[in-house]
Amino acid sequence: MAVFSMPSLSTLSARERRVLGIGGAIAVVLFVLAVVLPLERNVAALHQRVARKSAELTWMRRVAPELAAAGPARRGPALPMIVVIDQSARQAGLGATLAGSTPNGADELSVQLQHAPFDRMIGWLARLHERDGIEVSAARIETAGAAGMVNASLDLKRP
Repeated sequence: MAVFSMPSLSTLSARERRVLGIGGAIAVVLFVLAVVLPLERNVAALHQRVARKSAELTWMRRVAPELAAAGPARRGPALPMIVVIDQSARQAGLGATLAGSTPNGADELSVQLQHAPFDRMIGWLARLHERDGIEVSAARIETAGAAGMVNASLDLKRP
């Protein structure tokens, strides 16, 4: 059975010791370039990210009471009010009852409904208020003969 033993450094020739030293130095440099430097860059980037997120959190905590006091955000549609009213009335099944509408400015509209189901009209007005922030500033509602049917003249506005 053959036993292999490593030669000691003192038994190596000067050339072999130089090659071994240069090879060791190259191995250390490669280790530093391939492992240590990328890890250091990643750690530095993560520290910057934590600092950024911490600053954002501090800002959010500072403005949270102000935002809470402002109440829920209303997103008004980019469409003109007359288009919003017409589309929403049709979606609510009130399209056939729309007898006319008259703009009273950019954010005000008078709408007339003829022979409209009262419950459907109230649901439509509630959705307009919840979804688009449109309010009824004045209303004139009268019965239209059949039970639950009404004629209505509504003044709507977007605050």
